[in-house]
Formats: sequence, structure tokens, C-alpha cells
Amino acid sequence: MLRFEKESLLSGQNAKTSVTTGRRIGCVVLAAGLSSRFGSNKLLAEYEGRSLICRTFDAVPVDKLSHVVVVTCYPEVRALAEENGFKCAWNDEPEKGASLSVRIGLDLLLDTDAVLFMVSDQAALTRESVSAQVDFYRMHPDHIVRMSCDGQVGNPCIFPSAFFPELLELQGDTGGRAIIRRHEDSTLNFCISNAAELADVDYNTDLKE
Repeated sequence: MLRFEKESLLSGQNAKTSVTTGRRIGCVVLAAGLSSRFGSNKLLAEYEGRSLICRTFDAVPVDKLSHVVVVTCYPEVRALAEENGFKCAWNDEPEKGASLSVRIGLDLLLDTDAVLFMVSDQAALTRESVSAQVDFYRMHPDHIVRMSCDGQVGNPCIFPSAFFPELLELQGDTGGRAIIRRHEDSTLNFCISNAAELADVDYNTDLKE
């Protein structure tokens, strides 16, 4: 069951829905991490018989988005993105950190009203939850909307276009969290009931838990 909770954070392809509501929401899937703690490309590691990157693509609510951009440095991920009909943007300097992938993806979606950022290592994340998060954002289009559960916050996160300039200024291994810290009063939690959906995979052992 999903719960909608309106509160400020005190811590730290073409879609009919997008057109009819008058707001174009794009999506950036961040898939260029080096997986240094995992020991190999974790995006190709399997969880319950399906790779993490494929599970991520499954969770993208394509019917509610105008465009989906996958930022990666892996040929295998690029091929899978194209199979799913997603646009692929190449990051040939992943060692520069998450901010570069954010900037590369966002640069292709500057004509949208908001962008949903998804990471690629949340093994239990469901399309149902992300789709409901997009719906919640549409009710609060001037706010950053971040997924949460019982006080725990995480990804995905939706940023309105008003925050694009700050996102484009990010440097190093820094993502949208830095922007949220500056704008706590403009950030809302979208609450889900299953905390496992927020968990990311850092180590190989995380897939066995």
C-alpha cells in the first residue's frame, strides 16, 4: 500500500498522460557508476533472476513520461536501453562522479517541466511506486518530490525545472541531495510502505539479503 504524506524534509517516449496534464516530465536513469565496492559491474548482476539494470528499466513508468534518457558508460547497458526504446547518453568520464551523469542527462531534457532521476541499483523498486510518485508530483508541481518510507529518504527524486540551473552546476560525486539540502522547505516526501524499495545495492552480499 502506498501512502501520500505532504511534509518538508527536515533532513539531509511520448506519453498521453504528460500531454493531457500539460506538464512534460522527463526521466534520467543514472547507470554509469563504477561499482567499486561491488567488485564488478553490478548493473549486470542478477536479483531474483533479472539483472539490476533490467529491473530498473522495468520500474520506469514510461506511460507517464515524455522522454527517458539512460546515462551510461557500459555498452551492455546501452544495448539494453535501446532495446527498451530509451535514448542513451554516453558518459566517457564516469570517474568524475555522479554529477557529470546528472548534467549529461539533464542537458537533453531542458525543454521539460520536470525530471525524474532514477538510480540503477534499487533491486526492489517497483513501477507502481514510481508511477504513484509521478502522480503525487503532478499535485505539487512546484516542489521537489523524493521517495521515502518511515522517515528514511532516498531515490527516485523529481526536480521541477526551476532547479535545473542548480543541478547543472553540480560537481564531483554529488547528486541531487545537495540541492535538496538547500531547499528543504520546497521538498516533499512521497511515502511508500515497503522500505526495501529504497535499498540500494553496494556490495555483492546485498543481493543475498
